[in-house]
Amino acid sequence: MNTALPHALRNAGIAVLYQDRQLRTVWSHNLQPPWSEALQKDGKAVGLLPPQQADRLDAAKQNVLATGNPDGMEVSLADPDSGMRWFEIWIDADRGPRGRMKGVVITVVEVTEQKRREQTLKALLREVSHRSKNLLAIIQSIASQTGRYSGSIDGFLVRFRGRLQSISASQDLVTSSNWRGARFRELAIGQIGRYSVDTARAISFSGRDPYLNPNAALHVGLAIHELAVNSVSYGALSRSNGIVEITAVIDGSEHEDGAVMTLQWTEAIDTTGDLQTRQKRFGSVALERVVPTALGGSAELEIGPGQLRYRLAMPSANYELD
Repeated sequence: MNTALPHALRNAGIAVLYQDRQLRTVWSHNLQPPWSEALQKDGKAVGLLPPQQADRLDAAKQNVLATGNPDGMEVSLADPDSGMRWFEIWIDADRGPRGRMKGVVITVVEVTEQKRREQTLKALLREVSHRSKNLLAIIQSIASQTGRYSGSIDGFLVRFRGRLQSISASQDLVTSSNWRGARFRELAIGQIGRYSVDTARAISFSGRDPYLNPNAALHVGLAIHELAVNSVSYGALSRSNGIVEITAVIDGSEHEDGAVMTLQWTEAIDTTGDLQTRQKRFGSVALERVVPTALGGSAELEIGPGQLRYRLAMPSANYELD
């Protein structure tokens, strides 16, 4: 055999094995572990393959010898060092000048990396499908609630568009993190900054900066959007010197699901503004019902003389701490 061929086979990760009619190994090239250690004089992968796969491989070789038709199969091996490995095996007949069957040529190609990529892609596609369904459910809920508390088509479109943009902005952060989630402060700044507010001056952060999981990022982002919209119209963000205080603290007591994170938004509001009414528009419904329900937590919206305070408590399943 030309010396260049073994080098080419090695570079391509392909092993070739020739066995005679009695399935005795005559020669092999680039046969790597575990196959090189497992093949015995009789050419069988003794102790290498599970019995069912070993029987399939032996039957395939016998079938090629009997019919002359090529055959193939895929086998998987458990490697104690690298985990599961996959190989594709092709078996072709070798005939003499008069058509007499001389033996079989067996080609072995490891496809472990390809299989792992396929498994990763399938997992990602399942995740995409799952998250897409969740996102559509959120949008459906937003559309329903927005329509319920809108007095006109124009009013509905303005509010619905803003809420969709809020979800989109949060989703961008989630996607850029490879779907890990989003930092709370980055999320808050992104939502408030959509209204051209000087966030460095207008927002005072204190406490922790948790990493919210994707579901929490979308819903907390929606809550901050509602608070920001109201604040730009009636609260601290409507004034050049107004400041919103945002805190994130760990509750000292333990919830049944672990430590509880409490996010709080506090600001001074216009005492004559529309926020002083207790009319349950979508904004307050989202803050007090939709968001905490989605997070398995609780929330409280207090509108007192000259001040608005919103508290959102969520169990640890919704966030990570550094």
